[in-house]
Amino acid sequence: MKLKSIAGIALAAGMLFSCAEEKPKTWQDTFEVSYLDQAKNDKLDFQVEQFADVKVLRYEIPGFNELSLQQKKLVYYLTQAGLSGRDIMWDQNYRHNLTIRKALENVYANYDGDKTTDDWKAFETYIKRVWFSNGIHHHYSNDKLPAEFSQDYLKSLLTATNTELTGEAFDVIFNDKDSKKVNKKAGVDNVLVSAVNFYGPDITSKDVEDFYATAYKGPEGKPIEAGLNSKLVREDGKLVEKVWKSGGMYGEAIDKIIYWLEKAKGVAENEKQAKTLGLLIEYYKTGSLDTWDEYCISWVTSTGGDIDWINGFIEVYNDPKGYRGSYETIVQIKDFDMSAKMKVLSDNAQWFEDNSPLIESHKKKDVVGVSYKTVNVAGEAGDASPSTPIGVNLPNNNWIRQQHGSKSVSLGNIINAYAQSGGSGRLKEFVHDDEEFELEEKYGKLADKLHTALHEVIGHASGQINDGIGQPKETLKNYASTMEEGRADLVGLYYLMDPKLKELGLVEDTEGVGKAAYDGYIRNGLMTQLIRLKLGDDVEEDHMVNRQWVSAWVFEKGAKDNVIEKVTRDGKTYYNINDYAKLRELFGELLRETQRIKSEGDFEAAKALVEGYGVKVDQTIHAEVLKRNEAFKSAPYSGFANPVLTPVTDDNGEITDVVIKQPAAFDNQMLYYAKNYSYLSDKK
Repeated sequence: MKLKSIAGIALAAGMLFSCAEEKPKTWQDTFEVSYLDQAKNDKLDFQVEQFADVKVLRYEIPGFNELSLQQKKLVYYLTQAGLSGRDIMWDQNYRHNLTIRKALENVYANYDGDKTTDDWKAFETYIKRVWFSNGIHHHYSNDKLPAEFSQDYLKSLLTATNTELTGEAFDVIFNDKDSKKVNKKAGVDNVLVSAVNFYGPDITSKDVEDFYATAYKGPEGKPIEAGLNSKLVREDGKLVEKVWKSGGMYGEAIDKIIYWLEKAKGVAENEKQAKTLGLLIEYYKTGSLDTWDEYCISWVTSTGGDIDWINGFIEVYNDPKGYRGSYETIVQIKDFDMSAKMKVLSDNAQWFEDNSPLIESHKKKDVVGVSYKTVNVAGEAGDASPSTPIGVNLPNNNWIRQQHGSKSVSLGNIINAYAQSGGSGRLKEFVHDDEEFELEEKYGKLADKLHTALHEVIGHASGQINDGIGQPKETLKNYASTMEEGRADLVGLYYLMDPKLKELGLVEDTEGVGKAAYDGYIRNGLMTQLIRLKLGDDVEEDHMVNRQWVSAWVFEKGAKDNVIEKVTRDGKTYYNINDYAKLRELFGELLRETQRIKSEGDFEAAKALVEGYGVKVDQTIHAEVLKRNEAFKSAPYSGFANPVLTPVTDDNGEITDVVIKQPAAFDNQMLYYAKNYSYLSDKK
């Protein structure tokens, strides 16, 4: 398989920041994009490269070539819209990210000195980690990425390439300032100590709470997602929102997003889809969160086409107060075969709600329009790239979900790419016995797929908040996200052992699939996910926290009946489930309590659950896990380089086809994006 390497690209000798009379060429002027040569290979090489704790993979787009030309254009325009907002995510993550990224890219592209030294290799790894994380903080742990080269070495690179990087933007690469992008720990001012760029540097948690206590919240019974698309700052002594919209903050990039969305609207599959895109455009133009709700209703009820998308300021995990949405886009093509098989879950959503272990008053009487599809991703950007989810359930606004339903999607080709790149060595190391290994090998992939589907379709759609109780971000505050993810996980876990799944034709062996799911969840929640942490660190990422508090709680509560046994053998620790039926009961008990906490807005109970079970790590176990993991070279985190959708045009410039090309290298794609989608200035 022949790769066109970036090393073979002729890069300009002219420097980006030169002040010469005749404008010199920049690296962007001579940059060439490189693609994977697949001419003689039918099977895709899924792995691009590995560095630090990251694997970069590729993914295929099944079904794309069967689309009509109009549909291909729609997919192309939507992916271009998504990439046009790429810089927004970088700036949201940290105020100096764009300045740092552009300087590092200029060094990377122009430096012609010795690239065999340890210092250069450390720099190369650093910039790739920064690219992968959309900034200088780790994409998962939120810790600042370590620069394993000296300040003097970076200064020498900057000088050699005539690149400017000074002041705080330079210093922060090496000092302890802004060490955590998002800090949700108890006992600190979560806003002040978080480096994420959603708030002015002097804004406190109390400022946020006071501001939104009196801010516009939307019509009675239909609250908007207040703060979703703005930065809260202090101007002339008053708190004000800088809204992300055309003509406002991020306006230059948003105007490009609107440009491509207008083109997408012109080739929409149907009138409803075109109307929905029109509302999204109107939202980006005005910044109105009432319009955003109109768009979300139109989007969730628009189910007629084969193409769909996620686009906007969506998930609030990166906001320590749970208000502001990170920019995110995913363009999707329906997987017809898998969607037909999995539609049965959404058709039976009410049965799952009626038969759940929740308190009766916390159950929904009418689960409305839970739409579930397996889709194939055609492109991602922002918070979804390079590190991507495998399942999504939207919209997030609770009243819209209750009255109009939600869309749940499983990203089929992403899940497949993960599976194609995996191995069994680490699994063998951490399973208790051969039976556990064989169950995982036989049923593990199906169990994961079903858990994702149950989590997204049934879990996030389940339960209701008591009348008069505020939204979780107001009542549960910094614990809202991990509580919601844990609650949805528990719904899936409770039903994975239910005979109903066999009755619905989703599994042939309910017991086998359920056991594999329970084994895998406990093994990961109590042990294997710790390979992602440095020794001594707490668990802080919301999903990791929820997996630990769920697993640790059932382990403790089942101790008197030895439901889960902690086994030590040859100096190694294992967790063995002795009673799967009893474990299911414990999952049901915890689900009932978790829903009660959400329904009643019980902050103290949420704090006790998360802080008591989800954050602190057994340091002896952690050290052991890290030691055992040293034998395996596969990185603990994976993400993706995106396929490149390339239009084919005739002599008049009209698109006659859109073809897929696979990226040859991660660095090449990142420089390609920098060349073509850098719409925000790094000058503050």
